[in-house]
Amino acid sequence: MAFVEPITLKSRGLALVPLALAHEDGLRAAAADGELWKLRVTSVPEPQDTRAYIETALKTTDRFAFAVTEEATGTVLGSTSFHDILPAVKRVEIGYTWYAKRCQRTHVNTTCKLLMLTHAFDTLGCNVVGWRTDNFNHASQRAIERLGAKKDGVIRGHAMRRDGTIRDTVMYSLRAGEWPEVRAQLLSLLDKPRN
Repeated sequence: MAFVEPITLKSRGLALVPLALAHEDGLRAAAADGELWKLRVTSVPEPQDTRAYIETALKTTDRFAFAVTEEATGTVLGSTSFHDILPAVKRVEIGYTWYAKRCQRTHVNTTCKLLMLTHAFDTLGCNVVGWRTDNFNHASQRAIERLGAKKDGVIRGHAMRRDGTIRDTVMYSLRAGEWPEVRAQLLSLLDKPRN
């Protein structure tokens, strides 16, 4: 039995469903909203690479990918994953996260993270959940910090970007003991009226 089993997570009008080839057209459309593949600090697939992106996600053994969808319509809004899954130490990372431009700075990311953190800590019994992001992806760093994660440090010269440059990777984590306070904060953020 795998540590992370296929599951659908739902809340506040969103459904995180196991990523499948059937999501190809929806992912392509979500990425086109803002031409997200043009951002050098993300892993968003170019339109012609969407199927390969899904196939890679499905065959990677330490990754479980979701399509982020509107629950009522099934419209694909983006994707996110558990990855670098370490069952022996009960650790997962959350990443490969991106949303259509129209979903950014809405409740979508906070809801998805609440769902994934709840599953990681309350169902899987994780000791720690981690995140990593490009050192130049300041929006991602702010979003991770807003969730309540702590910055662990920077791994220099860690990974290749799509443009061939080498990135430094900023690492974050959240420990199980910090989860109750973070959950309360995320629920408070979601219940706050948005302008």
